[in-house]
Amino acid sequence: MDVIKTIDAMSNDMYLRLKCAAETGKWPEGTVVDAAQRATALQLSMAYQARHLKNDEMLTIGPDGHVVEKNKRQLKSEFSSYKAEEELKSCTKPTQADIAYFSNNEL
Repeated sequence: MDVIKTIDAMSNDMYLRLKCAAETGKWPEGTVVDAAQRATALQLSMAYQARHLKNDEMLTIGPDGHVVEKNKRQLKSEFSSYKAEEELKSCTKPTQADIAYFSNNEL
């Protein structure tokens, strides 16, 4: 199996299925993954992440297969531009579908 060709041809949906299998040990529909499948799913999902996804984590695998480590300054600049409070406010507004809604003050 040529991993590079496989990764280049892989769809985002397939990546998400492999990621689920590697993380949970089950396919999204609930079928249990054996150890060899889980190891392969982990390798393929990591290779897909390195090749196709822009990642803002501190330690990642770059497209060339080497570990990429961000320093404190790079992380601070990325986090300072992130509007976490605005995003959190937009996510926590109660809707008709909510069963119960609590703010931080009520817990």
